[in-house]
Order: sequence, then C-alpha cells, then structure tokens
Amino acid sequence: MSASDRPISRRALLGGAGAALLTVPVRSRPARAQAGKRLTFALSSHPPSIRPWQNTGTAAATVKLMLYRGLVSYDAKGELRGELAESWRRETDRAWVFTLRNGARFQDGEPVSPEAVRFTFDQILGEKSTAYVKGHFAALIEKIEAVDARAVRFLLKQPSATFLYHLANFHCQLVSPKSTEANPVGAGPYRLVDMERGTRIDLEAFDAFHRRGRPKTKHLRFVAYPDENLRVAALRTGDVDIIEYVPWQSMESIEKNGKLVLDAVDGPFMYLVFNVKQGPFTNAKLRQAVAYAVRRDDIVKAAFFGRGSTLGGLPIPKGSPFYDGGLASHWKTDLARVRALLAEAGMPNGFHANLLSSAQYGMHKDTAEVVQQSLAAAGIQVKLNLPDWGTRITLGNRGQYDLAINGTVGDFNDPDSLTTFLGGGESAAYNRSFGYANPRLDELLVKGRAELDPQKRKDIYWTLERIALEDAAMVGLAWRSQGYGLQKNVKGFKNMPGFLTFYSGLTIEDTEVV
Repeated sequence: MSASDRPISRRALLGGAGAALLTVPVRSRPARAQAGKRLTFALSSHPPSIRPWQNTGTAAATVKLMLYRGLVSYDAKGELRGELAESWRRETDRAWVFTLRNGARFQDGEPVSPEAVRFTFDQILGEKSTAYVKGHFAALIEKIEAVDARAVRFLLKQPSATFLYHLANFHCQLVSPKSTEANPVGAGPYRLVDMERGTRIDLEAFDAFHRRGRPKTKHLRFVAYPDENLRVAALRTGDVDIIEYVPWQSMESIEKNGKLVLDAVDGPFMYLVFNVKQGPFTNAKLRQAVAYAVRRDDIVKAAFFGRGSTLGGLPIPKGSPFYDGGLASHWKTDLARVRALLAEAGMPNGFHANLLSSAQYGMHKDTAEVVQQSLAAAGIQVKLNLPDWGTRITLGNRGQYDLAINGTVGDFNDPDSLTTFLGGGESAAYNRSFGYANPRLDELLVKGRAELDPQKRKDIYWTLERIALEDAAMVGLAWRSQGYGLQKNVKGFKNMPGFLTFYSGLTIEDTEVV
C-alpha cells in the first residue's frame, strides 16, 4: 500500500493537511447495486480542514454540514428553520431565548444542552481562537446563560437585525462539551467512518440525528475531483450521483443530457482583494486604478461562457431592498481615469504586482488571466501565482500576495454580510483584503445591524457603499451562475437560492437515489 492509499485519521483531516491532500481521485464507487444504500458526491477539492469554525472553502463546508449543526439553519427554500434549537423568541431588543430540541444528542452521546452552547461559544470567542466568526460575535455577545435544562439566553451588547442569520452560518456549529481541539464532535446527520488521503471521505448515517427519518441515505461518500473535466466525466459515466461546481462550459451539455439534471442559481460573485499592509496597494488610488482598469464583460465571457453578469460595485443582489443600480455599476472600464489615478499615486508609468488565484478552478484561473490582460493594457504588470486551492487559501490567510482573485457569496441575503469582507475587527482570512480596516465603515456596519427600522437601515448601507467604493478594498468583478449536476434518479437535493447556494449541502439529508 502506497502512502497515498493509506487511510487518514479523523484528527489529521480536522487538523488540515494542506496541498498534500489535493490529488486526482483514482477510485470510482462500487457497482450500481449499492446505489440505494450509498450516495456519492463529487467535491471540487479535498477539504484542507473540516474543523467546525474555520473557513476552508465550499467543499469543506459541504462536508462540515454533514458532521455538525448549529442552533438554526435553512430549509430548501432558504427560509430560517430550527436546527438544534426547536424554537426561539426575542425577549427584548437585546435578549434572545432559544429552546433546545428535546432529545437531540451529539455523536458522542452527550445531550445538546445549554452547557454545550456555552462551551461552543467559549471556544469560538477564546483568546487564541481563529474562528471565522469570532470578530462578529465578540462585538455582539455580552453573555450566554442557561434559563433551564433546555433553554439558553443570549444577551447582546446591542440590538441586532441579523443575529439569527449569523447563528445559521455554517461556521457557527455546536460541538459536544467533551470535544477536544483535535477531535471536535458535532450533531450532524452523518458521522465520519473512513477516509483516503486526498481522495475520499466516507460517512455513515448518525442514527440519533434529531430529524426523524433523516438522512434518507445510509452511506455517503465524498470523492475529490479537483479536475473539473474529470468531475463532469464521472457524472456522465454514472460513477457519481452529484457533482458541485459544474464548469460553465459544460452546463449546456448537461442540460441536454436526458439522464442528467442541471440545478443552477445566480448568487455567487467574483471580486478582488488586496494586501493593504504592505506593497503597492496600501495606496487606495492604486486600488481604484485596478477597479477602473478591469474589463468585466470579458470575465463573464471567458470565465462563465456568458452565464453571469458584470459586478461593478459591492455585491448587493438585484432583488434586495438595499440594491442601488447606480452604485452597482460604479466601476466601469475607464483607462483615462486609470492613468489619472496612477499619476496621482506617483506611478505614472505603472507598476508591478503579484496576483494570487488558483488553477484548480477554471473560473479562478480564467478570471485572473482576464484581470492580468486588463491591467497590462493600463500599464500595470502583474505576475500570476496559480497554486492548488489549499495552498491558495494558506497564502491568502497569510497575506502573501499583492492582489488576489476570490469567488464566494455573502453569508446571508442582507448587507450585514459585507462585514465578512470589510469589517476591520474580523480575523485575517483569504476572502478579505489582508490588513484592511476602516473605522468609519466599522461604525456603519455596527450601526446597520443594530438598527431595526428598515428605511433607516437602507440609508446606513447606502452611505456605507459610497465609502467602501471610494476605499476600494473589495472590488466587484462579476456575478456568476452556480450549478450542481445530478443523475436524473437523484431526488431530494436542492440548490438553494441566491447567496445560500453554498448551503445546499443541508439538503443532502433529504437526498436519495431512487
């Protein structure tokens, strides 16, 4: 048995194995006779880590949603639903009480209790915590206390219009009080039983899952297909039941295949972030120059085969009451404006920079190449760095880049989700500009989530947008269609709407092959 074929422990995967895990799978699933007992899901990458509170990409989030659950989550329509909490109520503007689900247990047998809730948030908010949601909850939560054996109260530092959305974040999962850093234990629909380095993760239904009759499929296998063409081929040959990240050039052929189904929604977006701690982009004028130099139409055509639209502002969906058409198209290609900004920044002849992206996803590579070409035409020369996805995350988290391509969604369908990208108190993460902080934006973000009057919230966020566009720490590039491909006999899986598409793994518990 070679090193790449040896099973890897739960602890190793939880701890993160980096780029070494990202290899093309060499095994396909067993014969179709087992189809009713096992669901095989093709991931776009092997998760660098499946620790419950770290942000390590969409593929990892899908796996984590099988192992862990939080107080609340979403149904297939994108509406909030009770998860480990069966109900909740707002006592005052600053106090929420959650009644925990009767009989819910973690996979080590421990009950879901107020103690477990407090233990989880103690870990998230701990001094050494690197939890993705630490900054937000540290600014929001004053105290967590038990009301009785099944109820827990959150006392907030100020009112919050979006507190429930934050609790539903897939980076805010509860763990057993007996969990250790090396071995966190959740209450998800599946438990981890085996894995093969860089290739597969095997899960088995958790018999004590709190939703009766779920999950519908006893065995779940995740298989990593970093090569998008191999991922599509595995779907076409029937080796897998579901694939994520259907490449845009393959969407039409899947739609026309009578044995397959394409489930696609608009919502994810592509954007640029910068290292504002060191290098050329400490200067906001140079960030603005980049924003005005990019040819966004070319990104939609080259990276998404026309299945998308340009994004010339902050990612506020068109259907949102906070949407402003003028602000949404603020950045348009304007080389005269670029030249003026370069001169104002003392760089009239342009400059050189390093652009971080990833060759593992075609959309990231293609977007990076269009940005490179666009900037070259404006006198800005960038060198591409296109590592595998795990390495790209590591470099982004460490700020080892000048500017970088990102693709994601908001955490929920409200502009408070911009805190993830613009909040100065947030922990360093690959999906926000490294070292960025603007006290005025921080003030408006806090004010926006604390305001319960809808019209006043609109005024706050429109002011915030104008400041953020001037600062250009997050530069929108394109909206994109996000697709899952399924065998026609797969029932129950749903690509969730808008920004919630990356939460679609929640519906795996309702999925079966018929």
